[in-house]
Amino acid sequence: MSKISDIQWKLDVLQQNTVLNAFDCSDKDLNDFLLKDAKKYILSMLATTYLIRDDNNIIAYFCLSNDRITRDENLGKTQWNKLNRTVANEKRRKSYPAVKIGRLAVSTEYTNLGFGKLIIRIVKEMYAHLKQQAGCRFITVDAYQNALEFYKKNGFDFLTDKDEQEQTRAMYLDLKAFV
Repeated sequence: MSKISDIQWKLDVLQQNTVLNAFDCSDKDLNDFLLKDAKKYILSMLATTYLIRDDNNIIAYFCLSNDRITRDENLGKTQWNKLNRTVANEKRRKSYPAVKIGRLAVSTEYTNLGFGKLIIRIVKEMYAHLKQQAGCRFITVDAYQNALEFYKKNGFDFLTDKDEQEQTRAMYLDLKAFV
């Protein structure tokens, strides 16, 4: 495999009866979530997990849940003003609806082929172009330190500077830019 266009893939929603074969993205937490917890999140109505797969393998997965961006003590005035300026004056609020990418993982067998970028594009399409069931202005993610560059390259910005030394950083992407 040399590029994503050489692979026949499909997008499926994880169901309780979905058989999950082995999956390894070289991150134990992300592997364990898919294999041990994703179905529990469905039952608890906390998140929906999507699988990108070929006929035999799970190539990648991502997990979505509802979120919001709110002006609070963690989001400084400068960052809030930057975000708020993207919304028309008469529509400005104290919080904005968002969808959170709770997990995003690509199997080690398929890394560096563009599946991570494809997932971001799929989420943008789901919430910026397809008919939404409810309003959603932003995509949010709590990005691991080793994934910050990936998200920055895909248009995400930091919500705050207060989490610079943390294991994860809060980031967002404005969907309005893609409508």
